[in-house]
Amino acid sequence: MTDPDVPADPSTGHEELLDALQSVLAPLARLAVARGLTYANVEEAIKVAYVRAARDEQIAQGHAPHRLVSRISTATGINRREVTRLVQADEGVPRPPAVSQVSQLFTRWLSDRSLRVRGKPRPLPRQGDAPSFESLARSITQDVHPRSLLDELCRLQLARWDPQTDLVTLTQDGFTPHGDWQRLLSLLGSNVGDHLTAAVDNVLADGPRHFEQAVFAEGLSEASVEMLRTLARRHWKTLLSEAVPLLENRIEEDALAGADNTRRVRLGLFTYHDGDAQPVPPEPTDP
Repeated sequence: MTDPDVPADPSTGHEELLDALQSVLAPLARLAVARGLTYANVEEAIKVAYVRAARDEQIAQGHAPHRLVSRISTATGINRREVTRLVQADEGVPRPPAVSQVSQLFTRWLSDRSLRVRGKPRPLPRQGDAPSFESLARSITQDVHPRSLLDELCRLQLARWDPQTDLVTLTQDGFTPHGDWQRLLSLLGSNVGDHLTAAVDNVLADGPRHFEQAVFAEGLSEASVEMLRTLARRHWKTLLSEAVPLLENRIEEDALAGADNTRRVRLGLFTYHDGDAQPVPPEPTDP
């Protein structure tokens, strides 16, 4: 069964697909240009992505491995010598790193109701029994000293330690590590990558596989946009406080039950707004 709104022939709809790609690529190009990444670097990355996608598709269809390079070359339009080079270079590439312990600690602090007071993360004594920063850090990992995690939180400007009171306070309501360009890029790749993968899956599948919805409006003032941002932040805090404990409990229960626990999930919420509308140029007048 196929969706009547999706073209059955993969070669159709290329113009619409290119329009969609322009919308996706435009902000990525802006980021690359702003950070001095040349077109040659990006072209190589696109080649790698093409070869990976074609290889995965051929393997999923059960085609013979000995003709893999030829089939990838045909599907991508990249010559066989380049495909061979890219396939060999791609072998043994390490998997993306798991969620950092600092990120886990930050999220637990935001979501654990026992660590909140009047709806906000409570300041924690640096040491001592729960609730304290030390006990929170120990609940995340026994392999890294709590002081090391505290130093990293402070370096990323996510928390502040007051030596006078020996209290640790969160300074952000979202994991946006200031001054850590590498980690910010990792977050961008993970969040946007999963979101885009979900959207592509929904386009290619016979029916929706992932929840992906958005609301759009125009003709708003900055004050109205701020009202929407406030609404989103409020709902995100509620969602976070419910989702994290649920996920932690399910991870433990699935492990104890011996269930197939190879699945992963990413749950997000975002807002976007652009600047002022472009002014309409004046009509030309006769001299």
